[in-house]
Amino acid sequence: MNSSEEIAVSGMSAGRSAMRMGPAELVQAAAMARRFYLEGKSKIQIAEEFGVSRFKVARVLETALERDLVRIEIRVPAELDAERSDALRARYGLRHAVVVESPAEAEETPDPENLGEVAADLLGELVNEGDVLGLAWGRSTIHMAAALDRLPPCTVVQLTGVYDAGTAERGSVEAVRRAAQVAGGDAHPIYAPMLLPDAATAAALRNQTGIARAFEHFDKVTVACVSIGSWEPGISTVHDMLSDEERAHYASLGVAAEMSAHLFDAEGRRVGRDLGERCITVKADQLRRIPEVVAIAGGQRKGPAIDAVLRSGLVTSLVTDTSAADYLMTAGPAPKPALNRADPDGV
Repeated sequence: MNSSEEIAVSGMSAGRSAMRMGPAELVQAAAMARRFYLEGKSKIQIAEEFGVSRFKVARVLETALERDLVRIEIRVPAELDAERSDALRARYGLRHAVVVESPAEAEETPDPENLGEVAADLLGELVNEGDVLGLAWGRSTIHMAAALDRLPPCTVVQLTGVYDAGTAERGSVEAVRRAAQVAGGDAHPIYAPMLLPDAATAAALRNQTGIARAFEHFDKVTVACVSIGSWEPGISTVHDMLSDEERAHYASLGVAAEMSAHLFDAEGRRVGRDLGERCITVKADQLRRIPEVVAIAGGQRKGPAIDAVLRSGLVTSLVTDTSAADYLMTAGPAPKPALNRADPDGV
């Protein structure tokens, strides 16, 4: 970047205030400011690129000026990479992409904890009063819930069972309770394992009163938060719950990624659908109908899995890190825009 440029974008700080701009707003303001002030694009051109009205563009640029965000050089808080965020959003056709600097000391660690902190800020920006927020099982969503300190009044529902029912108090059940407490809304946790021995047991559990009540909210979810797992030990909870024989079977089908107990090949097509019959989880077609599905996943080892899930069309927004983003920017041909929510299987 040319050091003589001076469009500064700031706003996230250690102290959280109601007037602070969220990470998605910061990234979008930086991108629009770059187009307008440095590249000379018109507001109409910017509106067409971002899929918003020219009046929205004008408001963003005006806000940037009012809050002293625009100077001549594009800057975001040190932990956010605005250029990678904008490039990743455009490549996958996402609504929001927020790229966080990878911790230097943890290059190979999947889902660094700072992803959860940024995702917490993003949810505070995306969730509106009266929304239904859905949280799926995952280390990253648990980190996100722990970092939450602001949410408008909303209902919070658990979208999957837990990895181990014995860890519910410090896992996804606690994440749902924590988010509901911050929001001052109702919580609908699921006290059941994610994976059951057979389809009949899973069906019986789904009919239990508490679990059925949570399932009734799935079609009402407006914002969902999910994790992504690679098909390898320690990087996918579903992989770790299966027997060696079952892992080999699904690997033979070309599994590259797992999200909420749904399996995907490298092209984003769902495979091994029979596994879902044994799982306590939101259905894939229900996820596709949710207006905003935010995935939190990072680390170089998860790059191929994140690419596969983004190609599925189930995810609208992503919080990731520079290690994964660098892989994603060169991961084969550009996929169809995720905002089309197209199903790669054609069904």
